[in-house]
Parts: sequence; C-alpha cells; structure tokens
Amino acid sequence: MGTQKIKIILVDDDEDDRQFFAEAFEELQLDASILLFEDGLKLLDYISQADHYFGTHIFLDLNMPILSGMDCLKKLREFTGTNNPFVTIYSTSSLPSDIKEAYKNGANGYLPKPSSFTKLKELLHKAILAGITNNNPVY
Repeated sequence: MGTQKIKIILVDDDEDDRQFFAEAFEELQLDASILLFEDGLKLLDYISQADHYFGTHIFLDLNMPILSGMDCLKKLREFTGTNNPFVTIYSTSSLPSDIKEAYKNGANGYLPKPSSFTKLKELLHKAILAGITNNNPVY
C-alpha cells in the first residue's frame, strides 16, 4: 500500500445503512479513511475534484433517488476509466440480473447487504482486501 492511506467511500441514501457500515468499518481498525455520501451526485462532484483515485474503494448502493447506483457507476466509469477506483456494489438486491448488469457496467465486486453486523464486518474486510489487491471478488 505504500505511504498513501486508502480511502473507503460509501454512497447510500439510507442513513441507518451508512451508520451501520461506518461502525463496521471502524471496528476493523484499518489504516484507511472513510467518507460517506447520501447520493451519487455528491460522489461524482467529489471525484471530479479529486487529484487521483489510487487507493480509493467505493461502495455504491444501487437503489437511490436522484441518481441510481447503476447510473452513478456508468458515469463514474466514463469519468475515471475501468479499474480505478475500485467499485463494489453494496445493495439489498441479490438478483442475478442486477449482479450481471453491475459487472457489465464496470463494477469490480458485488456485495449484498448482510443483516448481521458480524457478517458485515467479515464481508467488508474481504471486500477491502480485494480492492487493495485489485482482485475481482466473489462475496
């Protein structure tokens, strides 16, 4: 990883889901920072002002108002390219059609939202490690 701290970004319109995710992330005690956004437009605005994306791992909810996660993913890939930043879809949907479309549009991983805090921590850790090693993960 070098001296550059990794950045974890969660984009989710549900405040409870953002809090749940942030608490799980904090308990992992990783050498990383976290940013939370409630919609895709705010993420795109942030990314457009960033000077680089290396070490950035974005977790993107699919079902959001204003700009859906899939549309945000498409715009993100138009702007940044294919593998940087690393993007994991983080959604309540585990429909094969959603998963297939996410990968088709440039997602690097797909993580269905777990209901258990312990399971979230486990899967979040795996997803972050996959992003660091640039592995296309299967959760």
